[in-house]
Amino acid sequence: MLRSFSTFIASALFATASFAITSGEAAPAFSGTDVTTGKTVALADLKGKTVVLEWNNFECPFVKKFYSVGAMQEQQSTAVKDGVVWVTINSSAADKQGHFKDAAAAKAAITEQKVKSSHYLLDHDGAIGKAYGAKTTPHMFVIDKDGKLVYQGAIDSKSSADSTDIASATNYVSEALKSLKSGTPVKTATTQPYGCAVKY
Repeated sequence: MLRSFSTFIASALFATASFAITSGEAAPAFSGTDVTTGKTVALADLKGKTVVLEWNNFECPFVKKFYSVGAMQEQQSTAVKDGVVWVTINSSAADKQGHFKDAAAAKAAITEQKVKSSHYLLDHDGAIGKAYGAKTTPHMFVIDKDGKLVYQGAIDSKSSADSTDIASATNYVSEALKSLKSGTPVKTATTQPYGCAVKY
């Protein structure tokens, strides 16, 4: 019953998602402060590198699907070791689910969740999320070395909150990164995201 309800919610988000930008276009510029280092992270400074953006809310069941079994952390670690800059972004506004009151609270959660991304940004005013049209957690974006958006949408093809579905799903982010590494076109450039609504 719970799984059916989760799938229903995901499907509702799936059906109503719209896209602020088009795959194949230049990715919107952004900058934010990495809560783990206190340093500014700007897309302009990442030119020449493949970039993954991951929208995050640790309290969301669809995020827990991946973090609870280490799947997201493993994917982050693999990508970072391959030279990818993985930026995890939290756009939860004050008094909304997933919001961190300060950098210290965010750091504690990042440590607890064993996050392996390159950077973790707090986007409490929603500026970055709205620029990209981030709808759900997780909502994924892949940007190539020229700053072009080559993928946006769901992390994988199984729109459930059940961790056992991960192994049998097609991971769209991994597929996009493999294509970029091999110099071949990304076959699936856009999918509908699924998960909890971003808490703007």
